[in-house]
Amino acid sequence: MTVSRKFSESAIKSVLQGKDPGELAVQLQMRTVDEFPLPPSLPRESVADQPSQETRLRILEGQGIRFEYLTGRKRVEDPGVFQSHIENYIGIAQLPVGAIGPLRINGVHAHGDFYVPLATSEGALIASYNRGAKIASLSGGVRAFCLTERVSRAPGFLFADLIQAGEFIVWVIRHFENLREEAQKTTTHGHLEDMKVTLEGNHVFLHFEYTTGDAAGQNMVTIATEAACRFIVAKCPVKPKLWFVESNMSGDKKATALSFLSVRGKKVIAETVIPRNLIKRMLHTTPEMMMEYWKMSFVGGVQTGSIGVQGHYANGLAAMFIACGQDAACVAEASVGLTRLDLDDNGDLYISVSLPNLIVGTIGGGTGLPTQKECLAMLGCTGSGSARKFAEICAAVALAGEISIMGALSSGQFTQAHIKYGRKTKK
Repeated sequence: MTVSRKFSESAIKSVLQGKDPGELAVQLQMRTVDEFPLPPSLPRESVADQPSQETRLRILEGQGIRFEYLTGRKRVEDPGVFQSHIENYIGIAQLPVGAIGPLRINGVHAHGDFYVPLATSEGALIASYNRGAKIASLSGGVRAFCLTERVSRAPGFLFADLIQAGEFIVWVIRHFENLREEAQKTTTHGHLEDMKVTLEGNHVFLHFEYTTGDAAGQNMVTIATEAACRFIVAKCPVKPKLWFVESNMSGDKKATALSFLSVRGKKVIAETVIPRNLIKRMLHTTPEMMMEYWKMSFVGGVQTGSIGVQGHYANGLAAMFIACGQDAACVAEASVGLTRLDLDDNGDLYISVSLPNLIVGTIGGGTGLPTQKECLAMLGCTGSGSARKFAEICAAVALAGEISIMGALSSGQFTQAHIKYGRKTKK
């Protein structure tokens, strides 16, 4: 992500939030398990059974985590709770929810040991992410850093010719502050921060960029942009022949090179260093073999034209999004990113993930639904002031998944893991 000096200054101010950089550096330090012991691990099993479920619930409840709707102890009796979330309501599709952890995160906003809920029907997924979480935690945790955020909407305008299009652009740029005012009238959480302009023949694309607070913000920016566009059409002396509130240039719910190179949603980076002996003991491979696998997978990704190169962010993010009331379709863009490996001077394995398109929120959307609210509460991410924390947890989970899948592939255990966990086992 390459940004302007002005954007950089804004991002730095947003990250520091009045803190001294030294304070932030202390918060991002790794915490060894010798000095800061981990809370209890969740027991694993190859066959799902009620006693194991109850054991896990006792461990989680011992950490102050409470469930009612998620466990089925309480049912949703009034379908009205789903109003504005579903049309033609007929019932609920039940998807099993598992938990991984504890996952130690040393983030700017997410700082602690987290048990993370994942909703999935794919065998081996929970086991894999849980293994990655344990390895990362035993290595001192995951350092996570939410750098910046923007949510975009890109209306398009058609003119008779290039001359009219150019005159339109001049007027719009001169009246940007008026557009900001019109957009602001529609929202209490969103702010129109910037606008980019693309001219293509007699087409003009305006790329509006917003901050959306603790909301994911797709609907918010649509409504705000509609208001700005109606102001343009009413006041601008150069009238477009037609216009659309979205021109398919914002990158909404799709992987795009533009979003990858900038930011859409929240941009988060996470990293850790895994000691050599831990890789041998828990992944049954070596840092060198994991590096070899990563190099080959990177070349493979480049040859396919992949936007970013990573193993399987979509697995963990989709499971988190469904469990925690996010818009699951946004995984299409959220799972774009880069995974990178390196060997440090001690021969240990450095691994990082960069996710520039995390469209997540902790207010609005599906975050207030009964089970989704419980899952967000499990992470301490309910309500205002939690969205960046949730984004850092998402990145840490993605990192845990990368550790485990690359370990399985480089050790030759990938297929056997899916045979063990992904097939029906007789009780």
